Amino acid sequence: MATEFGEQYGRALLRDLVIDKLGYRTGDQALSEGVPERDVWLALCEAMEVPVERWHGAGLPEPRRR
Repeated sequence: MATEFGEQYGRALLRDLVIDKLGYRTGDQALSEGVPERDVWLALCEAMEVPVERWHGAGLPEPRRR
């Protein structure tokens, strides 16, 4: 979060942004209800139109598929 959005803005997004892919919940709400962190992150990336190549971390390769 901090790498992509910065500490404060990232925290605000988790707290305030309602994301349809998370059942119209905020990231914080989804996490507190047991949604995996990865799913919250990917939904947030999509909602904020983060380029797909950065969904796995800035400068990090995409994970290998098994």
